Order: sequence, then C-alpha cells, then structure tokens
Amino acid sequence: MSNIVRDSDLVELSAPPSFSFGEKVRAKFTIRNDGTYAGKEIGEILVRKGEVGYVVSIGTFLQQFYIYGVEFFESGNRVGMKRKELELVLERELEDPPLPEEAVQ
Repeated sequence: MSNIVRDSDLVELSAPPSFSFGEKVRAKFTIRNDGTYAGKEIGEILVRKGEVGYVVSIGTFLQQFYIYGVEFFESGNRVGMKRKELELVLERELEDPPLPEEAVQ
C-alpha cells in the first residue's frame, strides 16, 4: 500500500559507495530543481550536463540509494545526486592530446 515510486528494484546499499570523498565527477545529465533545493525556483537548472565537481558528502535515500553531495564550482551549487547521474573523471581525460609530431615519435 505504498505510494513510493522507486527507480528500480536495485538496492545500492548492499555494496560500498561507487564514489569516494574528494573524487572528481561529471554530471551525465542536466539537473533541475525538483523543489528540494532552497533558494532556487522549481525547474531552475542547478547543474548542466558535463559540469565537473567533487564529492563532498555521501548519504542515503529510501534505504535504497547512495546520494552523493557534489560541489560544482562552475555553477556554485552543492547538489545531491544519484550514481546514475554521475561519472568518474579520470585525470588522464583532462590532459591535452599529443600534438601530431609528438604522436609519431
């Protein structure tokens, strides 16, 4: 008789968190305020797809999901996000690709 709508039958809490404190992550989707972010209008964009931030907290939701508090410096927002909304940023992704002359050697 529950009206709770779950994203899936997966219970993430049976495994360790996917991300750790301080890890650099990227938003996989544009995230809008669903009414739970104080000081912003409902529907206002909080994080744009591709924006990079750092995990600053790890909590849980509905005894099912980890919620990662991510500090996004570009937008200046700290947003709670699910694992499926984030991807890990590897440092080598941020390096410039080699110039053609360097790649030939």
